[in-house]
Amino acid sequence: MKEFVKMVLAVICGLFLMSIIGFVLMIGFIGSLASASGSKPVIAREGVLDMDLSKVMISEQGNSSLSFDPTSLILGGGPTGTPIGIWDAVQAINKAAEDKSVKYIYLRADGTGASMALSEELRKALVNFRKSGKAIVAFTEGPSVGSYYLASAADKIYMSSVAGSTPMMTGVGTRLMFLKDILDKFGVNVQLIRHGKYKSAGEMYIKNAPSPENLEQNQEMINSIWESMSTKIADSRDFTAQRLSEMIDNLELIFPEDVLKLGLADELFSREELQKKLADLAGVDSYKDIKMIPFADYVSAKVVPNIKAKKKIAVIYAEGNIVEGSAKSNIAGDRFASLISDIRKDENVKAVVFRVSSPGGSVTASDKIKKEIDLLRAEKPVIASYGDYAASGGYWVSNSCDKIFSDETTLTGSIGVFSMIPDLSGTLKDVVHINSVTVGSSPHSDMFGGMRPLTEEETASMQASIEKIYETFVNTVAEGRDLRPSYVDSLAQGRVWTGADGLKIGLVDEIGTLEDAIHYAAVTAGDADLSAWNIEAYPKPVSQMESIMEMFGMGEDASIFSKKNAVESAIEGTPLEGIWKSFKDWDFATSEKFYARMPYEIVIK
Repeated sequence: MKEFVKMVLAVICGLFLMSIIGFVLMIGFIGSLASASGSKPVIAREGVLDMDLSKVMISEQGNSSLSFDPTSLILGGGPTGTPIGIWDAVQAINKAAEDKSVKYIYLRADGTGASMALSEELRKALVNFRKSGKAIVAFTEGPSVGSYYLASAADKIYMSSVAGSTPMMTGVGTRLMFLKDILDKFGVNVQLIRHGKYKSAGEMYIKNAPSPENLEQNQEMINSIWESMSTKIADSRDFTAQRLSEMIDNLELIFPEDVLKLGLADELFSREELQKKLADLAGVDSYKDIKMIPFADYVSAKVVPNIKAKKKIAVIYAEGNIVEGSAKSNIAGDRFASLISDIRKDENVKAVVFRVSSPGGSVTASDKIKKEIDLLRAEKPVIASYGDYAASGGYWVSNSCDKIFSDETTLTGSIGVFSMIPDLSGTLKDVVHINSVTVGSSPHSDMFGGMRPLTEEETASMQASIEKIYETFVNTVAEGRDLRPSYVDSLAQGRVWTGADGLKIGLVDEIGTLEDAIHYAAVTAGDADLSAWNIEAYPKPVSQMESIMEMFGMGEDASIFSKKNAVESAIEGTPLEGIWKSFKDWDFATSEKFYARMPYEIVIK
């Protein structure tokens, strides 16, 4: 009887705890709804457009399903700043160029969270803004390579003269993590079957150092990214890219005075001196007289969809890992196939831009999406636009589009396939001392159970599947890009290329932004005037209530790990970040056994 009472009390306490958590979440949800449901912000009739990039979050789609993490309401962490999609950000800058009420742009790029490709597109918009005759004034306290890359688009760059304002420009790099040694300690044996000497996805689980091919491709990728960045910075500051590399290699940029002396800044200012300068540029007596227009407010007030237009250009944002199923996070195969089918049947949609920012994932899901894209192309022009990644499965789904625009720093290609089957038998026997016995109708019934090593026969059957899928991948690209399969194979083998290099070898058609792709789609559909179109984004954002429901297991994507959460925020920027992401990305419990995915992601700070 006592045990029964304890059980009942435990259930009651559990329900009570869930109710408290739900109440806290609901309060946060109602509060966020209240702030979001207000009218559009009122902006000054005349003022300075304040682009403080530490207060906004430039992303692919802006207020998308990836923008809200319900756990952050009680755990903290998660993305900070107002989410703004790259299309909206660029359109706001374009409008500011024509807006007589905007005197100039005050750019503060320190703390930007924009990725490399998005920074590239944002910088191009800023360069175009200057063609209007208006100025951009940038201010920095401790510039990183990423923030200075954006700041270098300005007419003038001012840097803080206060102590501690140290430049953090140390070049571009990536960190490769290898887990074999720690996995060995826990008795974990990862069995990797792959095709492609450069297909390094999974290598981190079976090696403690990179293969020569992996090291080669990483170095060439980094070199290509740095060439793109350094050339643009140098062109804007009257020195060569080689000289910029020398400054960084020789650690010549230590103090603000170094930045000024070497031509990376125009003046050093204290806070009071900066405010006086900004007031002079705005034509007012003092800084307090400047009407600062926050960038997020300007976007909200000025960038509105043309819902009255009957004809539409659909922009499909394919962002994240490619996974099987219908989940609302990432690029779920069934969900996206259905979405693309609906767009094909929508008579108002005259052209489609397929915006891809994905390192790949499930082969099965990738092929489902690819087949729907081909059906869509048979009826409407489909233009691809590549963001940070369009690699492996991300390239599989999009290579047959009518035209492919890519950023220079996009990572693409990675045409290769692999499979990973963990063997935990050593962990069970030697670490936790558990004996496991399988009873089955076939000697292969537990082949994918992860509790024993594969036999030679089983490994051979997996390799045969890998070879067949790789051949399909190569032929798919050859057909989509109108290339010989032998040529595709020569640049494939799992190798990752930048967009700049991809242009040279035929993986992409043109270096261009999302805006360029949308303009091209409009022209292809018969009307170059974008004001005549309703530019509509897909998939529709997941509501905050849906996110909360899914967190409690009431939706199709119930995992709280599908979005950035407090754990990721706590370890961001530490070596643990790579390990966490590696295990998060590979769900060994899934039925998917074949992957077309990049092995890593690169972040430029």
